[in-house]
Amino acid sequence: MTQALIVIDVQNDFCPGGALAVAGGDEIVPGINALMAEFGAVVLTQDWHPAGHSSFASAHEGLAPFGTIEMPYGTQVLWPDHCIQGSDGAAFHADLNTDRADMIVRKGYNPAIDSYSAFFENDHETPTGLHGYLQTRGIDQLTMVGLATDFCVNFSAVDAAKLGYGVTVRSDLCRAIDLDGSLVAALDGMVGTGVRVA
Repeated sequence: MTQALIVIDVQNDFCPGGALAVAGGDEIVPGINALMAEFGAVVLTQDWHPAGHSSFASAHEGLAPFGTIEMPYGTQVLWPDHCIQGSDGAAFHADLNTDRADMIVRKGYNPAIDSYSAFFENDHETPTGLHGYLQTRGIDQLTMVGLATDFCVNFSAVDAAKLGYGVTVRSDLCRAIDLDGSLVAALDGMVGTGVRVA
């Protein structure tokens, strides 16, 4: 078994009705559940922010969601408050088969830095521990699905490719935010690093 399915951030706040809803975010759940049967290893990621996180627009007086600020690690999009630790919004979608998960990776819990990738926080240096876990299990082929294509899926896929994994993104089992052309840029960036977008 050298393959794993990485299910990224299929949480209530990223689904319709959530604080940072991705259009059609709930539509991918049945397909993801069905795909789990094809993999011996399944990893779920979960956005897990403390209240008042530095990536929230509400933490910066006078600034609005979807604007940007410069942080010590680079440009940061400011988001609506979302996926706050222990909240219903941070919970996985009720229909997602979480019982199949071998591991759940929580990210974004450091209040000073956001974390899109399943592998690194947004400084591209601080690891989540996922790489070590996959290495110790001898897994080198990853298929990624989830939310959102142009942010957390994109960052995870690019980081995985740079770490030497074979990476496939199932675009039919992802949905995008598409903020100012971010989807096209993400797809180009993934393909440019050797990610297969299927």
